[in-house]
Amino acid sequence: MGGITLIWAQDRVGAIGRDNTIPWRVPEDMARFREVTGSHAVVMGRKTWESLPERFRPLPGRRNIVITRSQTYRPEGAEVVHTVTEALQLAGSDAVVMGGGEIYTAAMDYATHLRVTEIDVLVTGADAFAPVIDERWHATTETDWAQSSTGTFYRFVDYVRHTS
Repeated sequence: MGGITLIWAQDRVGAIGRDNTIPWRVPEDMARFREVTGSHAVVMGRKTWESLPERFRPLPGRRNIVITRSQTYRPEGAEVVHTVTEALQLAGSDAVVMGGGEIYTAAMDYATHLRVTEIDVLVTGADAFAPVIDERWHATTETDWAQSSTGTFYRFVDYVRHTS
């Protein structure tokens, strides 16, 4: 992969969460997440860390880096930093940023790749949103819409930052 990758799933209007949860269930997206993050360092905010089921904290086989404003927060199995810049320096040049909304926005200027799953739903009451994908990005891969084993339609879209 190489570079800084941001990975997220979003609804039709860019919502990524509600009440510190992912408001859909698409196992194929979770499988892609495992494939993309693989053995890479994963960077996430405190709320994202806390939203992970305890049995998956830390995410196995990966260096887990948690960003928090708290000077006393010490999650077991993760390294703690206080800014996105610190997290990316610690992670090195092959990191995957996995949320949440504030962290994605702060990391967008550092990113070289985006791995987005578009979910064909509209979440009411969403309180976390993906950053805007602007003209700095171009899609390199866009799968056809597929139906999840749960019945929800989704597709994968990968982006690379324009180099000029």
